[in-house]
Amino acid sequence: MKPINVFGDLGRDIDPEAFNQLEKACELPVSLSGVLLPDAHVGYALPVGGVAALDNAVSPAFVGFDIACRMKMSVLDIVPGEFENARESMAKILDGVTSFGLGSDFSDGKRDHAVMEDPRWNEIPKARELKDKAAKQLGSSGSGNHFADIMVGEVLKEKEWLQLKKGEKFTALITHSGSRGTGYQIASHYKNIAELRTQESHKGISKNYAWLSLDEEEGQEYWNAMQLMGDYASANHELIHKHFAKKAGLQIVGEYENHHNFAWKKVDDNGQKMIIHRKGATPAEKGVVGIIPGSMGTPSFLVEGLGNKESLWSSSHGAGRISSRTQAKKNHDEGEYRQFLKEKDILTIGVARDETYQCYKDINRVMKLQEGELVETVAIMHPRVVIMGGGRKSDDGD
Repeated sequence: MKPINVFGDLGRDIDPEAFNQLEKACELPVSLSGVLLPDAHVGYALPVGGVAALDNAVSPAFVGFDIACRMKMSVLDIVPGEFENARESMAKILDGVTSFGLGSDFSDGKRDHAVMEDPRWNEIPKARELKDKAAKQLGSSGSGNHFADIMVGEVLKEKEWLQLKKGEKFTALITHSGSRGTGYQIASHYKNIAELRTQESHKGISKNYAWLSLDEEEGQEYWNAMQLMGDYASANHELIHKHFAKKAGLQIVGEYENHHNFAWKKVDDNGQKMIIHRKGATPAEKGVVGIIPGSMGTPSFLVEGLGNKESLWSSSHGAGRISSRTQAKKNHDEGEYRQFLKEKDILTIGVARDETYQCYKDINRVMKLQEGELVETVAIMHPRVVIMGGGRKSDDGD
């Protein structure tokens, strides 16, 4: 088995079963090393919060079904006090320009973006088949833990790339979503191909741990499709932020984004070429800007990567779940949840029982386990408006 580095305590911070999943990945003949980050929990094949480096190979299952899911943050030209006075109207505007959930699109017509003119839509057979679907869902968000939040933040450290001073308060729109149904179908298509190819060369490998060689045409085809989904996911965020700012009469004065559920090519200091898969993990190379969200009711963080090789230049992508969705629904305490919203004064739309703050690890503990080692916190943000695809408002009875 190849080496695994763990950032956090197994049994306290991380479910040992997540380690078992990564351990299985690190037994593959193409494996080089693996990492478990503080938000790690059991996932599909590779654990969420898991990182795996492969030798000249890419695994569609390790990248995941929501290819290039990402975070985007736009700093808005409205001071927190003015935003608070207009919070309810801002929430309605944001709710109006977003569309969440399975099959979601826009009743008032398609969104437009140059990404749909990318030649790869026609060059990649599976992408060509899905282009109309992608166009219909352009600018929408997925369900589950995807969100659009308006947050109020404070700068803790000054950086050249941040046009704000230490101690300055700001208002920001932060979104989390990915490549929608198109990304899911592309992931499924190439995962099936990877299973067939892996069985041809390595019989007995679990189908969830299959890979494609980048020396082969199908590996290159998936790689190009993955890159296209990265651009498509970025366009989805860009449209949400653009439409919100326009309808709210605001200007965007700073933009930051990064993605997870992706694979990157990397050459380390020893010349080792590797394909780094980050499943629910964020790039944290030296100087790279990251956004690490908490839950719907806890702080989020704007960070800068410290370039730690031991973490495969990665950090967590959030707080991390503490249980399955099914168990989270059973554990949900509605009274406690409503009291929490009242105390924190958070305006929510569409937060499902399996997506409340009760379902997630302590984000402050998660940040403590990586602060100064994997990332440096630059700003902290607190949620004031939270919109998700769960279909319930903060004043709903169920």
